[in-house]
Amino acid sequence: MERKPRIAVIMDENTSSGGERYDISKKYFSAIARAGAFPFGIPYVPELVGPAVDEFDGFLSVGGRINFPKEWYVDGDQSRFPPSERLPVELALMEGFLARDKPVLGICNGMQMLGCLNGCRMVSDVYSSWPGALNHDGNQMLHDVQVAGGTRMAGIFSAETFKVNSLHREAIVEMSSDVVVTARGPDGVVEAIELSSRSFAMGLQWHPELLDAESHPGARIFDAFVKAAGD
Repeated sequence: MERKPRIAVIMDENTSSGGERYDISKKYFSAIARAGAFPFGIPYVPELVGPAVDEFDGFLSVGGRINFPKEWYVDGDQSRFPPSERLPVELALMEGFLARDKPVLGICNGMQMLGCLNGCRMVSDVYSSWPGALNHDGNQMLHDVQVAGGTRMAGIFSAETFKVNSLHREAIVEMSSDVVVTARGPDGVVEAIELSSRSFAMGLQWHPELLDAESHPGARIFDAFVKAAGD
């Protein structure tokens, strides 16, 4: 029997109500399993970082609302979210997987972390600070994204435009030379990135785990991620 890739999935927590419990959507795990891998939730135990980087084939950084370092924001801005025990463990995991060139997929909060770890900077509220920005923080919000041709992500999606959900307040607004923008919204807001220096290090601002896996181009990222983890 062929060995399935094993994916480390950082747990999220209920920062909005005290951070007393882990709180993560089952849909992340379902999406990884459907794509052909075994997902494993990783709690905030620093001693787990080394074994996880050694033993797992890929890392999924999920959505969340946690307090990022002030230096990740443009001048005069800072996080408006509560501190979380998630941050140091997740940083160590992402840095460890990237250093080993094992596949990394960042979703929403995870995309922001991936970008800012590699020289980008962000804003705490894109709607109020980006001229003409849509309100990206809405449960019923859908908007188009335009995929940049010639990127690896364009080959994964096989579509130039499609609609995505939008559940974020923060957004990357200053890019670094190490990060490639692979999709933008109609207002110009960065919606997806990749690192050309890694075999698979990609981030999406939308939530592909909430999209239909059979028909939506934006959900194909899980198949590509699991395939990369199995190579």
